[in-house]
Amino acid sequence: MSISRRSVRILGVASATAALALGFAGNALACNISEFSAEATCDGSDGVITVTDKDASATEATITVFLENNGGDAKQVGTAQTVKGSKAGVTVSFTEAWQPNATYRIHVKASNKVDEDITPNLTTPSKACETESPSPTPSDTSPAPSDSATPPAESDTPTPSAKESSSTAPATTTDNAPSPAAGSSNLAETGANSNTGMIAGIAGALVVVGGGAVYFGMRRRGAANGR
Repeated sequence: MSISRRSVRILGVASATAALALGFAGNALACNISEFSAEATCDGSDGVITVTDKDASATEATITVFLENNGGDAKQVGTAQTVKGSKAGVTVSFTEAWQPNATYRIHVKASNKVDEDITPNLTTPSKACETESPSPTPSDTSPAPSDSATPPAESDTPTPSAKESSSTAPATTTDNAPSPAAGSSNLAETGANSNTGMIAGIAGALVVVGGGAVYFGMRRRGAANGR
């Protein structure tokens, strides 16, 4: 009887130890909120909130992200996403144009094991994602071709104008050449000495005739008065 009692005690202690070991192992594999973490990062110029699940039991969990304002939910970011974690960690991302020093609440729901928020709440960095750096690059390169295009346009325009001026120059010289010739011929025809003498002779004859007519008229008047 004493031997059997000892054996029972040994078996009891062994079973209790095995139960404790299984309990610790089960707790170690159970999903826990401490296995979830969140971070606000940038994907280029886009803001991203990334949640990492390091649950080795690979329990499916639903992640929901909320923007906080004055201690309350201002909006839900996107839609809830599901994830099955691993010891190495599995991540899910939420696209969000977050502002510096903003606060987000991340809620985790994993069957009946976890139904709580990641603590503390996520606070975004003090510097936003850079969106202004790519914009000045095209604006600096755009005026370069426009400046290079204008000089050839200006160099083309004076070329035909010079040709036109050169073409008009001989035209004026050819027009001026015959004009003095025509002027000289007219002066030769109108300014001849023979025509001037004829006109002067006719005028003198008319003066003589007129004077004679006046003379004879006055004599007739004198004769009539004498009678």
